Amino acid sequence: MSQIYDRVALIGLGLIASSMFWAMKRKGLAGEVTGFARSSDTRDIAREIGLCDRVCDSITEAVEGADLVVLCVPVGVMGAVAAEIAGALKPGATVTDVGSVKGDVIAQVAPHLPDKVHFVPGHPLAGTEHSGPRSGFAELFDNRWCLLVPVAGTDPQATARLRTLWEGLGSYVDEMDAEHHDLVLAVTSHAPHLIAYTMVGVADDLGRVTDSEVIQYSAAGFRDFTRIAASDPTMWRDVFLSNKDATLEILGRFTEELFALQRAIRQGDGDHLHAYFTRTRAIRRGIIEAGQDTDAPNFGRGGERHK
Repeated sequence: MSQIYDRVALIGLGLIASSMFWAMKRKGLAGEVTGFARSSDTRDIAREIGLCDRVCDSITEAVEGADLVVLCVPVGVMGAVAAEIAGALKPGATVTDVGSVKGDVIAQVAPHLPDKVHFVPGHPLAGTEHSGPRSGFAELFDNRWCLLVPVAGTDPQATARLRTLWEGLGSYVDEMDAEHHDLVLAVTSHAPHLIAYTMVGVADDLGRVTDSEVIQYSAAGFRDFTRIAASDPTMWRDVFLSNKDATLEILGRFTEELFALQRAIRQGDGDHLHAYFTRTRAIRRGIIEAGQDTDAPNFGRGGERHK
């Protein structure tokens, strides 16, 4: 695959940005990649490990002349970052993001962007519990989905070009409107994260079960909760505050289902429990058949690359 953009600017140099850089270099998808992070420590680490062709000490320097600007910052600060870079964007440039909420990001970012700049919000459905510039690797997006949410009036060519980039990074790509995206993600990601945080918090609060027992005897269920609950706290705080309506709707439904299961357990209703677990088991089979996980022991995660 050949070069898609002459210059790409990555704003925020964490897991997603660093993985995008290594994946772009793997296939030669960008001529020059500039980078900026608010923290000088992060910029120093990026320079040390060769992350980005040029790490800039100012955000405007990073975006000047860029054909594509990727906002890889927590969703809560997207608007402020957009306001900062607006005057330095070149006409015809595309701005995208990697936030896991889209409605709020569009509301924050779109008003700041000049008329001659294309805005194509995006969300790669990929990640690990690790964060920071050292955490990225080129294979992160391979066979994972990236959702694009072009705003009304976006040039279809700008969207098509960004789609080509994500496909080059290894992703499957789909398009969705913002409201639907936020509901889907509340089901598949946001509410499960909140439930995981809660369960780990419950274990921490339960004085009759010691920390050492929780750590030593963690079966896969709790262990997977702790992996999710180790995710970046700033990012997830912003996700819940930004996707409030959809998350609350799903949590409301979750609470109702939980009460129904509590009732079935209390009343000894094995038929209800068996029917429910049979239905939910089929979802797991669908995820494996779609190639989005493996049925290997321990989900095959023992061989995954972690840094």
